[in-house]
Amino acid sequence: MDSSSQGDSNKLIYCVTDVPPWYLCIILGIQHCLTAFGGIIAIPLILSQGLCLQYDGLTQSHLISTIFFVSGVCTLLQVTFGIRLPILQGGTFTLLAPSMAMLSMPEWKCPAWTQNASLVDTSSTDFTEVWQSRMRALQGSIMVGSLFQVFVGFSGLIGLFMRFIGPLTIAPTISLIGLSLFDSAGTNAGNHWGISSITTALIILFSQYLRHIPVPFPTFKEKKLHISRVYIFQILPVLLGITLSWLVCYMLTIYNVFPTDPDQYGYLARTDLKGDVVSQAPWFRFPYPGQWGMPTVSLAGVVGIMAGVISSMIESVGDYHACARLSGAPPPPKHAINRGIGIEGLGCLLAGACGTGNGTTSYSENVGALGITKVGSRMVIVASGVLMVAMGVFGKVGAIFTTIPSPVVGGMFLVMFGIISAAGVSNLQYADMNSSRNIFIFGFSMFSGLVIPNWIFKNPRAIVTGVIELDHVLQVLLTTSMFVGGFFGFILDNTIPGSKHERGILAWNKAHEDDSSNTLESGEVYNLPFGISSYLSSSSWLRYLPFCPPGEPRPLDSNGLESNQQLGHPGPSQIITGVAL
Repeated sequence: MDSSSQGDSNKLIYCVTDVPPWYLCIILGIQHCLTAFGGIIAIPLILSQGLCLQYDGLTQSHLISTIFFVSGVCTLLQVTFGIRLPILQGGTFTLLAPSMAMLSMPEWKCPAWTQNASLVDTSSTDFTEVWQSRMRALQGSIMVGSLFQVFVGFSGLIGLFMRFIGPLTIAPTISLIGLSLFDSAGTNAGNHWGISSITTALIILFSQYLRHIPVPFPTFKEKKLHISRVYIFQILPVLLGITLSWLVCYMLTIYNVFPTDPDQYGYLARTDLKGDVVSQAPWFRFPYPGQWGMPTVSLAGVVGIMAGVISSMIESVGDYHACARLSGAPPPPKHAINRGIGIEGLGCLLAGACGTGNGTTSYSENVGALGITKVGSRMVIVASGVLMVAMGVFGKVGAIFTTIPSPVVGGMFLVMFGIISAAGVSNLQYADMNSSRNIFIFGFSMFSGLVIPNWIFKNPRAIVTGVIELDHVLQVLLTTSMFVGGFFGFILDNTIPGSKHERGILAWNKAHEDDSSNTLESGEVYNLPFGISSYLSSSSWLRYLPFCPPGEPRPLDSNGLESNQQLGHPGPSQIITGVAL
């Protein structure tokens, strides 16, 4: 009974190919939007400092709407034509570091008058040219850098590279995604530890202690009223936790329990801090490519962005495996990974063209949400994509979400980032962790991924080669924890002597062979929709493209030649000769 209960607790409510009821898709889609909200909203707010937009709230709201719109479109592309897993796309912090490094160069330093609120006229042409010229340079760098990701994905280089990536590379990469974000979680939660503690406690209460308690809901079936038992706490723990904490903050704000002085502790827990953004934001606004003018290209920016793209690709490959594990899907095959990376490159290209000042990548926070809700359906992520597109078009809807206090977001991060770190460690089940070799590789990779970026952050001027572009590349690489940890894990695992069994390669490959071959389950998850995979597989040359699923093998006829009939599908009499075949 204990083993049965344990199996039931880990069982998914909806797996990747299941289609929940439409209302549940919408509710869970909202939850994923809220989960990604903190990361998405933070990027344009941070970029506004380098773009000289600290005192232009209306333009900041336009940037927020644009990044929501692009994130929604890229999510729909990824779920439909990319990796096809329930993984949400959003702005990436791996491109934020090189972007801020580029904007901190002398030629892009903000004029002194833009730092004084009394001197800034947001409607003047001079001010508009100041921030749009910087945005256009950032756009061009992102667009050129994203072409590298498109090439790596659709050419199959990532798929070929995956043969050298095992659990000792994936584990530190995924784990450090969560661990490296501890500062972001602590900063947001530290704005009011009481509110963040309430948020965390509610999410833990709903997802762990109350998940097996059903809540009766009335439903109508065959014109009769029925009572259905819905495990609402297991399905919506994050949404319920955020909503209740948000409501607590709202009540404490209207009764002025929170201080009104910005210098006092607890001020950032108020829900009325961004009321001007809501009133100034337009009802409807459609973002489009080139809305800030013709993009320009900066060589230093391109080199830095390409370094960020490399980190983003490594992070995404790790996210794909974590998402597959948490959504009940087999490990992603090479052709699906190729498509996923290629589509992410196209997403970065679209994000650069539309002027988000950033790219797109797979969101680790939402991968962590799958482990809590036990809902791995990709239709939920489709609903999230549609909702983000709507939030980008309806400006005021997106602006309303800006009133979520940062302590509430910080409390959610405490839970989510911990799950991501644990999901990374779970990949070590394939390797022999009784081996001192593997313990050394994993421990050194994890510790280096924390120590080196921390030292670089504290000593930003330590890397001075005399070449600005090279300085930017090294700065980005060495301050990205998941890149440092994954790099050491990759190098050490492939150079230190060890058997394939000890390294976990045999178990890792067996999982791929068992779950990612041309089985019905794998094909149902990763094959392209609308019959595209069948068409590509039947083509004599398209099926060999790196991003296309392999075709089914054809049986041999009496002459030892490939038959024209598919396996298991007998058809009409054979009329094509062996020569014609």
